[in-house]
Amino acid sequence: MFHRRHFPFPPRQERMFHKGDFKYLILDLLKGKPSYGYEIIQALEGRFHGFYAPSAGVVYPTLQLLEELGYVTAYQQDAKKVYTITEEGKKFLSEQEEVAEEIKDRVHNWWNPESHAEIHGMMHELGELGYIMAHHSRKADAETLRKVRDIIHKAKGDIESILKQ
Repeated sequence: MFHRRHFPFPPRQERMFHKGDFKYLILDLLKGKPSYGYEIIQALEGRFHGFYAPSAGVVYPTLQLLEELGYVTAYQQDAKKVYTITEEGKKFLSEQEEVAEEIKDRVHNWWNPESHAEIHGMMHELGELGYIMAHHSRKADAETLRKVRDIIHKAKGDIESILKQ
């Protein structure tokens, strides 16, 4: 079985986010337009080119904190809570511009942004391979599975050799 810590990438030396970073990212988004929580999650996923989507368990508590601090206000619209940055929130973001820019730079540099299309394509291919394995390997005999495992082992070695160049 795949373990999250081994798939798809090994842990990085530097964390992409530090405690409290999300408040800057969310305020920066809300500076552009009022949004509800799910829109914020989608917008952040877009900023990360689909490689990371913050969970509701991160976004909503951060929004609640920002509301308690007076940096955002919320109102109900069509059964959704819409968040808007306040003047106090804009002031805070302006005063912390250097911190906010450092976070944006760290997020931007966390992966090689010039290669994100290729990385995304590779992840898609790996997903399709996982689908094939999940749906067809249960019916395969031991000899067939050994051949597949040999192919995967060889491909892993070839990929590692190319990436270490």
